[in-house]
Amino acid sequence: MSDEWIIGIIGGSGLSEGLALEEAQEIEIRSPFGEPSGPVTLGRIGHVRVAFLARHGKGHRVPPSQVNYRANIDVLKRARVTDVLALSAIGSLREEIEPGQFVAVDQFIDRTTSRENSFFGPGCVAHVSLADPVCPRLAKHAGDAAKSAGAALHRGGTYVAIDGPQFSTRAESRLYRAWAGDVIGMTGMPEARLAREAELPYAMLGMVTDYDSFRDDQEGVDITAVLKVMQANSKTAAKTVAELCRALPEKREPVPIDTALEHAIITAQDIRDSELVAKLDAVAGRVLK
Repeated sequence: MSDEWIIGIIGGSGLSEGLALEEAQEIEIRSPFGEPSGPVTLGRIGHVRVAFLARHGKGHRVPPSQVNYRANIDVLKRARVTDVLALSAIGSLREEIEPGQFVAVDQFIDRTTSRENSFFGPGCVAHVSLADPVCPRLAKHAGDAAKSAGAALHRGGTYVAIDGPQFSTRAESRLYRAWAGDVIGMTGMPEARLAREAELPYAMLGMVTDYDSFRDDQEGVDITAVLKVMQANSKTAAKTVAELCRALPEKREPVPIDTALEHAIITAQDIRDSELVAKLDAVAGRVLK
């Protein structure tokens, strides 16, 4: 395995313009899992190569529940990405986590339904560990970068993933708080699950845009206010990516997540589904050869 960093960035469609990538080029990468959200923009920031993918496509055309998360992770793997940093707008479930602040998420509660949440299936079954869904090394580097970029940062937090596109009812918001949820969003799952199956260390910086609907004395979530905070957060996010790339060590040392599939595939080799195995060439080719 190469010791070069290739950081995959998954974020909003407006973020790519603020990244100021050197040697930038936009390429279309096909996936056997369907159409990704859009092309991948390849470039460089200092000594670090970067591959950017707009999660919702150009102009934010794909709603959260319709994002092809499998194809997105697959094309990043095909772009030879080594680590994935997700930048996502989130709502706060805690008074102390204020709009405009950033959260380095470290846990997830998955409340999504009907999303394809695994690359594997009948004919090739795999079980990866997801006890700790975030790469601690990448999360630390990303958190340090956010602070260097001027963000008020919370290190650690449980992200409740919902389908959307509607925001929560007050009853739902209170329930998620009772479950020890700290923030809420619509895209963190199955993105984090799939990154683990693809042996890609994953970290998320959540950018708080609003308080969720748990406060009786306040109005519910308003999209106009959300978009206003998102615009300010996106500038800090672009600075964060630049700071991250500048601060990463020259050489990338391996981490255990790089081999997450080592003993995860349990279907006997002689009865594996050949069509599914062929689709898994990028995600799991290392262990399926």
